Amino acid sequence: MGEVANMTAEAQAGALQVLTFDLHGETFALEAGLVQEVLDLTPETGVPGAAPFVAAVINFRGRVIPLADLRLAFGLERGETTLDSRIVVIEHNLDGEPALIGLRADKVHEVTSIEIADTEDAPRVGLRWRTDFIRCLARRGDDLIVVPDLEQIFETRGGARGAVVHLTQS
Repeated sequence: MGEVANMTAEAQAGALQVLTFDLHGETFALEAGLVQEVLDLTPETGVPGAAPFVAAVINFRGRVIPLADLRLAFGLERGETTLDSRIVVIEHNLDGEPALIGLRADKVHEVTSIEIADTEDAPRVGLRWRTDFIRCLARRGDDLIVVPDLEQIFETRGGARGAVVHLTQS
């Protein structure tokens, strides 16, 4: 549980509150404290020259924020939008500054608790994704929930870090 030890004080109390959502048939989770809002799909504007992972922006409450696709970060295909598709707006620190970022989701489920005792580090072999992009894995019944390491993903897949930061400073 090395990465799990770096989670919030809430997690150290034995459970982590998360928002669960689907990407390409897999269940992912984000710490609920990061989530600002869940939006229906909204018009997006492509940004020429931006990294494919953050190639568009949206208007969120009068602010232009980057729209990231975690599917691309994990090497999955860009999915088709459906009636269940949503945008999860999070606040995440980039270069020490809070930034609003929209994340595409195929379907948003619920806010739930993950018991820290039910989590483990990602195995070094056997996964189809980069293990450094996974903060931890959690088991709930027969389901496996992936908690992504957003810090590592944005540093690596955002192209230059500035690709995300410049978009959020407007």
